[in-house]
Amino acid sequence: MTDSIRTLARMFTAYKAWADDVVYTSVSAIPGEEALKPRQTLFGNMVHTLNHLHVVDDIFRAHLEGRPHDYTSRNATDPPLAELWQSVKQMDRWYIDHVAALSDAELHERIAFQFIGGGDGNMSRLEIVLHVVNHGTYHRGFVSDMLNQVGVRPPAGDLTVFLRDVWPAASAAG
Repeated sequence: MTDSIRTLARMFTAYKAWADDVVYTSVSAIPGEEALKPRQTLFGNMVHTLNHLHVVDDIFRAHLEGRPHDYTSRNATDPPLAELWQSVKQMDRWYIDHVAALSDAELHERIAFQFIGGGDGNMSRLEIVLHVVNHGTYHRGFVSDMLNQVGVRPPAGDLTVFLRDVWPAASAAG
C-alpha cells in the first residue's frame, strides 16, 4: 500500500466533512417542521439525530485534546438547524486540521478516557478518528431514511462517490 496512515486519516476526515455537507444541504432544503417532526427512529427526528452526531464528535475531540468535557449524555438539547450546521462545519474543519498536523506515529498514540455510559476507554488517535467517521456514516443513514420518508431522495453520501468525485482534486490540492 502506498498511502500512509496519515493520508488515509486525512481522506476519511475530508470524507466526513463532505458527507455532512451532503446531508445538511438536504435537510436544510426541507420545511423546518419536517426536520423536527417525530419519527419512528432511534433519536426521534432528523435534527436530534444530527445533534447526537455533533455531541459525540465533540466528546471525542475533547479526548484527542486531552481535556475533560461537560457531557453527561450522548444527547443534548437541540439547537436550531442552521446553528448546528455552523458548529458541525467548524468541528469538521477541526478534525481535518488536527489529522493533517499529526504524524503516522502520533496517529498511533493511545488515549485513555472514560466512556459517558461508564467504563474505561483506550483508543489510538487513528481509532478515534475512524470511530467518529464511522459513527457519522451510521447515523447519517438514519437521516437519509427520514428524508426518504418526506419524499426527498438525498444525493449519495457514500465513500465511493467521494473517492470518485471529490478526493482526487482535494488530495491534489493539499
